[in-house]
Amino acid sequence: MTGRAAAWAQLLRLSALFTVPGDTLAGAAATGRGPHRTTLLAAGCSLCLYEAGMALNDWADREQDAVERPERPLPSGRIRPGAALAAAGALTAAGLALAARAGRLPLVTATALAATVWAYDLGLGRTPAGPAVMAAARFLDVTLGATTVLTGP
Repeated sequence: MTGRAAAWAQLLRLSALFTVPGDTLAGAAATGRGPHRTTLLAAGCSLCLYEAGMALNDWADREQDAVERPERPLPSGRIRPGAALAAAGALTAAGLALAARAGRLPLVTATALAATVWAYDLGLGRTPAGPAVMAAARFLDVTLGATTVLTGP
């Protein structure tokens, strides 16, 4: 992997990516009806929103990371802060587009999930409400999978 690709892999925490679709699939399975094709769209949405959160988290924490974790991609200069923020926005938009293809209720749920991710990374994660906001994000991710089965074709 090239230096630039390695920096993006580190920023996006690619090593943890395969843990993400489990919430969405669990939500679909919990309905008792089983996942179908729109569940795959929701899983893709979940992946995009997770990656958006990773990029946004490092963008929001870049000043603290410059002191405590200077080897990370933003403080080390391997990725520009503006590029990380743009990636977070693009990944959020891609996730919402996938949710829209899954249906209206998945889009509403994904919008709430995206808002939760952004709120957590832009400040709430560093407050006493942080754990509750993270729990809400996980809950919404599971709910996203359920909505695809309950409203799907």
